[in-house]
Amino acid sequence: MGKPYFAIAEITDYGPFITKLVLPIKANVKAEAVKPECFNVYVERKDKNGEILMLPRSWFELDNLIPSTGYGVVMDAYPSGLDGERRAEGDFVTLEMKHGPMDPLSAAIAPLNGMNEYIISDYRITQIAEIPSDRGTLSGFVFDLCAGTTMKQAESFLQGVSSFQEEPLKYGYFVPQTGNGKRPLIIWLHGGGEGGQDPAIAYTGNKVVNLAGDDIQSKFGGAYVLVPQAPTFWLDDGSGLYGRTGNSKYVQALKALIDEFISRNDAAIDTNRIYIGGCSNGGFMTMRMVLDYPDFFAAAYPVCEALFDEVISDAEIEKMKIMPIWFTHSKDDSVVKPEETVVPTYERLMKAGATNVHFSFFDKVVDLHGLFTDEQGQPFTYHGHFTWIYALNDDCRLDYDGEPVVVEGKEVSLMDWLALQHK
Repeated sequence: MGKPYFAIAEITDYGPFITKLVLPIKANVKAEAVKPECFNVYVERKDKNGEILMLPRSWFELDNLIPSTGYGVVMDAYPSGLDGERRAEGDFVTLEMKHGPMDPLSAAIAPLNGMNEYIISDYRITQIAEIPSDRGTLSGFVFDLCAGTTMKQAESFLQGVSSFQEEPLKYGYFVPQTGNGKRPLIIWLHGGGEGGQDPAIAYTGNKVVNLAGDDIQSKFGGAYVLVPQAPTFWLDDGSGLYGRTGNSKYVQALKALIDEFISRNDAAIDTNRIYIGGCSNGGFMTMRMVLDYPDFFAAAYPVCEALFDEVISDAEIEKMKIMPIWFTHSKDDSVVKPEETVVPTYERLMKAGATNVHFSFFDKVVDLHGLFTDEQGQPFTYHGHFTWIYALNDDCRLDYDGEPVVVEGKEVSLMDWLALQHK
């Protein structure tokens, strides 16, 4: 029988990955003794029944299914504690694993039946080179029993379920740890792949946890974050299909959830500062909620929104033009084509006289923060649909005309701007 190991997951711009494997070796080793080439790492990614998954090779090759098994690349190895933090010496060894868009075997989730789910990553870590320690030379250890996985970024989120009898919705939420008095509420609506019955997927499938991070929280003086989850997908009009009706069967259920959450925190939430946004399916639902409840929200920030412009009437444009909105989209988005959704809607709003509507329209989605590179070592270019990466990293600063968005003489980012909006 092998030995136990611990896994550490991190939520990245490309979703959650197993980034570290922590090995309890029960002997003290020093940094100079531990090297990546001391270990071999093999992983089998399985469903809840223990069956090996057949998954797309990449987001760009969705029809090319292969067994989700193989060898991981150890980028670094060092002594640590159970927390996986580097030490000069210690009785744990942490392996930092190569992860990201080019390394799907390290992903903690996978698309199953059209939706992302957390899966079983079954590792076998074999020691293949001797390591000196205070208890003699260590050799031949095999670690193949996962003793637990931690994801520190998600630990500040709690979960709940609404009491709306017709359609109770699960959700994740964050309670601000800074600020005084009533704080704003930021709502994020997930994309089509994050529906289902595990609300953690809704706030960890993409880097939604950034909304609860210190940088964005400081812009709002502390803010509640609410992340509802649709059992299917927000675009579901009752048919269970992706259509062009512009309707959703979840409108009343979502509004009931929001109202209930606010009522439970009525002494702490500023109802003049309720902001709603989301990506793709969630961008669609953002637009749907703005159209159906035009006096409720202080501002909206739809990302790669999927509400076809053809279903928005001129009368709805007139109502919507007074709503502060910041759109985000990419020109090369082949999933939600901007010429069918955001571009004509934005242009109609501006023609109608909208004065506080902005639109960050990117040529493509490229890694801006030095996280991932392609095979040539250049910043990784994501699928054009992934503009939520820019929104959640607060990288949106330019308007439709390519000029910075300016408020009272100061250039602002999406989140700077959002924090300034009051009903």
